[in-house]
Amino acid sequence: MTPFPRMEAGWIPGISHIVSPNQDERPAGETVSLVVVHAISLPPAQFGSDDITRLFTNTLDPNAHPYFAAINHLTVSAHFLIRRDGEAIQFVSCDNRAWHAGVSRWMDRERCNDFSIGIELEGCDDRPFEDAQYQCLQAMIETLQKSYPVAALAGHSDIAPGRKTDPGPFFAWHRLALPGFPPRWTPAAA
Repeated sequence: MTPFPRMEAGWIPGISHIVSPNQDERPAGETVSLVVVHAISLPPAQFGSDDITRLFTNTLDPNAHPYFAAINHLTVSAHFLIRRDGEAIQFVSCDNRAWHAGVSRWMDRERCNDFSIGIELEGCDDRPFEDAQYQCLQAMIETLQKSYPVAALAGHSDIAPGRKTDPGPFFAWHRLALPGFPPRWTPAAA
């Protein structure tokens, strides 16, 4: 997959845009320096529905699945979702803060939402991701690098250890060949 077109006001042209209300402005003077890779599936371990979009737009029906009653109150979002087939959807301008990281810490900084871009992959901890997802993720990160001083890439589990496990053990970090990035940070390397 070739890189996406140049971003416009924090949006990648040519992909679906579904605006999430779960966002706000980044703190004054804050720049994007981190990309956080997540994994999500709704219902858990099931793929292909619009339930992730519904969660990010506060329209998830708590009665549609028993699991949804427990998460319906959440106000969360990510900048992007990459579906199993490689389709990309953007929910929040990268100039704004999406609510994807929660209580988090990267190196010596807390509140990762302030300085990161969140990319959700449709998936779960116990299944491999698809080739199309890796291709889309690589192209997306290369596009982000052209607009923001992104210096690091981490998993949700890296910024919220003990609280989050995604993208999980089946995410193949070595599949990303990203110019300008050091090898993936790990707690042992910090």
